Amino acid sequence: MFKKVLIAEDHEIANISVQKTLQDLGIQDAKYVYYCDHALNWIKNALRDGDPYELLITDLIFEDDHIPQNIADGVELVKAVRAVQEDIKVIVLSAESRVGVIDDLFREQSIDGYVRKARRDAQYLNEALHAVYKNKIYQSPEIKEHARDKNIHEFTTLDLHIIALLAQGIPQKNIPFYLQQKQIKPSGLSSIEKRLNLMREVLEFSKNEQLIAYCKDIGLI
Repeated sequence: MFKKVLIAEDHEIANISVQKTLQDLGIQDAKYVYYCDHALNWIKNALRDGDPYELLITDLIFEDDHIPQNIADGVELVKAVRAVQEDIKVIVLSAESRVGVIDDLFREQSIDGYVRKARRDAQYLNEALHAVYKNKIYQSPEIKEHARDKNIHEFTTLDLHIIALLAQGIPQKNIPFYLQQKQIKPSGLSSIEKRLNLMREVLEFSKNEQLIAYCKDIGLI
């Protein structure tokens, strides 16, 4: 399980709930901040000290108060964090329920998990922590069901490059090299694994071979 976690959440009750979930899992090294700027600074400082955070848990909405902030919301925080520590795991914990917004978080920000603040969110956060620790993509069941009902996945340019390389017989571990040659970003192996996990999850495939066959059948590659 994760050993070092940073939580960015400005509502005290929600913050306490997250703390309890982490404590129940035996995660002792957890830092809690109420502002996005502070979260980014803690991540930078941990990197500088050679002891980086493994996971960021963040809300999307942060209320304005008397302390001016450069980073206004969770989306901007994830972008800023990814710029300094690309391989950090990210779970978003938010009341946002619009599938399009959530899809964008996975597609554009490469988050690892999404838990909606609602009934049983403590249970789902627990599930998310276990799944993300095992390099799996996690979505709250109601969000996952909604996405499945819509039966959609918007393939990005990166997705298609990854699938095309797999279809050519390139091993997954070697794909970063080919993406770097074409100056396609992100090109890290972690990012590639996230995209493949998300595509298989949304389209309900268990193997990359099924994903490749599907893309060939619908003419994407």
